[in-house]
Amino acid sequence: MRKIAKKVLGVALAAASMATATAALAAYPDKPITMVVPYATGGSTDVIARLLAEAMTRDLNQQVLVDNAGGAGGTIGTAKVVRAPNDGYTVLLHNMGIATAPSLYPKLTFDVTKDLAPISLAGDVPMILVRNKDFAPATVADLIKYMKAKPGEVRFSHAGVGATSHLCAMLFNQTAHTTATMIPYRGTGPALQDLIAGNVDLICDQPVATGPHVASGMLKAYAMATKARVPQLPNVPTFAESGLPGFELAVWHGLYAPKGTSPAIVNRLNLALRHALADPNVVKRFQEMGVVVPVDSRLTPQALSTQTAAEIKKWAPVIKAAGDKAE
Repeated sequence: MRKIAKKVLGVALAAASMATATAALAAYPDKPITMVVPYATGGSTDVIARLLAEAMTRDLNQQVLVDNAGGAGGTIGTAKVVRAPNDGYTVLLHNMGIATAPSLYPKLTFDVTKDLAPISLAGDVPMILVRNKDFAPATVADLIKYMKAKPGEVRFSHAGVGATSHLCAMLFNQTAHTTATMIPYRGTGPALQDLIAGNVDLICDQPVATGPHVASGMLKAYAMATKARVPQLPNVPTFAESGLPGFELAVWHGLYAPKGTSPAIVNRLNLALRHALADPNVVKRFQEMGVVVPVDSRLTPQALSTQTAAEIKKWAPVIKAAGDKAE
């Protein structure tokens, strides 16, 4: 009888827990959701986040507000989400820089793989190397020759240690066997402003942010870090075409919540993001910017968890070889 009573009690508690979770999900969301972007306004991740937030707002029937919390290569904004309540009202839209933080920032106050609940991948974007329009080297070959003749003289701007533009610059230097002076900013927006003003020479970033400036003539493009040319910038060659084979890099973006967020809420946010990625306006704008939506099998919380762990392992030796860390 005692065993039967325990079993009945266990079933009752499980049913009560399920009922509570169902009721909570039925009410969710009942207030605005904050989507933290760990970079300044105007950068590629910010542009992608705002498009997704607008579409998710329509799906969730609650405002999804973008909060730019830039600095320290995205770690300040990430820490903000890690410390937030795990009630589904604070999420993080980050890029692959989240996977380099453990190697670049040895004093991190959080563990990327343990303190966040993955929701879904959100898009892949190829990288493009661009220069100030008055910077002399006109081709990739010219640039490499110039950099080898004047080591450390070229000023490579980036959006902070660990940002995708920083990773791209490091990978370029390793692939081309060149050196440059790295100039960090609090986001892609400020870095691009200084590049256009002629205060720095180069940036390797996503065409989401750089493409319009290339189209306007304010910046000049060297090459795309892709296997083939992209339709959005058909006149920009690949690095392989430019004499630097093997230099390929695409940036992935992912949506996360604080650890401990209810699986039901994670699933609801995952569904809202999937709907956003299928939204006609998002599809159109992504195509214009060269953003590729991941295949369906990559749009799961587990897929993002696997991707994050794999990228941490992938970038660790690259960062170690570069010897570039933030204290």
